[in-house]
Amino acid sequence: MARKLIPAAAVLVALGVTFLQEHGLFPDALVGGADHVEPGEGYRPETAFANRESDVQVRGHGTVAKVLPDDLKGSRHQRFILRLESGHSLLVAHNIDLAPRIANLRAGDRVGFAGEYEWNEKGGVLHWTHHDPRGVHPGGWLEHAGRTYR
Repeated sequence: MARKLIPAAAVLVALGVTFLQEHGLFPDALVGGADHVEPGEGYRPETAFANRESDVQVRGHGTVAKVLPDDLKGSRHQRFILRLESGHSLLVAHNIDLAPRIANLRAGDRVGFAGEYEWNEKGGVLHWTHHDPRGVHPGGWLEHAGRTYR
């Protein structure tokens, strides 16, 4: 009987952790391991841009230069342009089907970030600024006004 209970208990624990993570109730650092991008980890977007790299984890902070309309095709994304201290521009595409929208975001606001960088001629795009519900892709985040969005 104990042999049947152990696998069932393992499944229940895994489901519970997944539920808590998806609802922001379980610390990502306890389950994220190397696949989770914490503050202080990652590459700078300016470096990825200079090297014409894509699919690299980046982190940093910047000032909102412009808030753009949401992209509503497919997965919904909150979009805005960040101006980094270096002067570099970065388009942020934050999936609001998987993470909360940043409330009251305005030009001039400061935003910290970690996510995946995709190169383009205009400065690049930052996405994966949220958790991965399947736990396969490194989770990113945005920080605004003392709140972290993942």
